[in-house]
Amino acid sequence: MKIGVVSDTHLSSRAKGLPSVLMEEFSKVDMILHLGDWVSLEIYDLLAGLAPVEGIAGNNDGYEIIQRFGESKIVTLEGMRIGMIHGHAPYSRKGTDGNALLAFEGQDVDCILFGHSHQPLMRRENGILLFNPGSPTDKRREKQYSFGLMDIEDGKITARHVFYDSKE
Repeated sequence: MKIGVVSDTHLSSRAKGLPSVLMEEFSKVDMILHLGDWVSLEIYDLLAGLAPVEGIAGNNDGYEIIQRFGESKIVTLEGMRIGMIHGHAPYSRKGTDGNALLAFEGQDVDCILFGHSHQPLMRRENGILLFNPGSPTDKRREKQYSFGLMDIEDGKITARHVFYDSKE
């Protein structure tokens, strides 16, 4: 199973849309996971035209998005349990990755996906894959825009970032 992973799209109804590189890559996936800060449900419609979409809300999402998706969840795909959270909640561990870990502490997960910081990250801690795709539209201090691709095969999850220079 091939999964597109995205966070922090921060697009309003006035925006042009999502970057062409993301749209092209996500047209080849089986599922898309959005990790919050959609800002507009029009992003859902754009992505849902490519593949089934699951997501959670972030700190910049309004009531409608929070009600539709919730603020955290665990999805099971191909037998793998994937925790999804934006990462902004003020838990007590340092960094967005620390917040993401604490959000699923004591729960049986194989992978935790999170956003919020706009900083791409991929590492393993205690056998759990932690993955932040970065942002496809708001790179902040990063050199490039980014999103993620994950594969689940034979009971294993692998992930990689896709980096690019233009958000067109």
